[in-house]
Amino acid sequence: MISTSPGGLVFLLLAGLVAGGVNAVAGGGSLLVFPALLAVGFPPLAANVTNSVAQWPGYVGMVAGNRTELRGQRRRIVLTSIVAVVGSAVGCVLLLTLPGAVFDAVVPILVLLASVLLGLSPWIKRWIGAPEAGSPDRTAVLLPAVFLAAVYGGYFGGALGVILVATLSLCAHDTLVRLNALKGLLSLVIASVTVAVFAFGAPVNWLAVALLAPTTLVGGFLGARVARRLPEDVLRWSVVVLGIAVGIYLLVT
Repeated sequence: MISTSPGGLVFLLLAGLVAGGVNAVAGGGSLLVFPALLAVGFPPLAANVTNSVAQWPGYVGMVAGNRTELRGQRRRIVLTSIVAVVGSAVGCVLLLTLPGAVFDAVVPILVLLASVLLGLSPWIKRWIGAPEAGSPDRTAVLLPAVFLAAVYGGYFGGALGVILVATLSLCAHDTLVRLNALKGLLSLVIASVTVAVFAFGAPVNWLAVALLAPTTLVGGFLGARVARRLPEDVLRWSVVVLGIAVGIYLLVT
């Protein structure tokens, strides 16, 4: 049973604030909101779709803050956005049409995978190296890879940003700063599709969205202001450990 007690509501408010700050500093904030929703009684499917809808304002703020870095990427933005729309729509349809037992079986694996990817992200970045600006993109690989990432984002979406930035860094030749801005835009595109689909066809809890959406946005703003003072590794590994614990819990329950 979902808790709507004052304590449960305050807990969600704090989860949104912390998740927004973690997204600004280390990424992976959605992996905090998902278990918070589970903790107050949401079933996994309802927690997933509510989390996806609540993250949307944070992506808007991310894009607004990266407008300068998006300039000069029009062709790349158009091509990747088109496949992101299609991929996220496919992911949403899979989520809503497959039996709930499939999601219950798959989500622990997705949580564990997203947690591991978040933990490995510093090594992934070092392995990828700094992309070479000015070289042509590997479009034949980039677009299918973004499509698959968008399917994942429409279906679950935890640590989507880590997957997207790794994909873009491998397949698009540009500076990491500009590719990170594109990652934010694609995250917004994918989130917009999920909001449009889930608003009409999924068990979204709008009270939780009303609590989480603004607090995630505020948390992201505050997190960006203090990011230089916080130990990124501590935040990242806290999220990783929590995500692994949640994944194991879902596997054994």
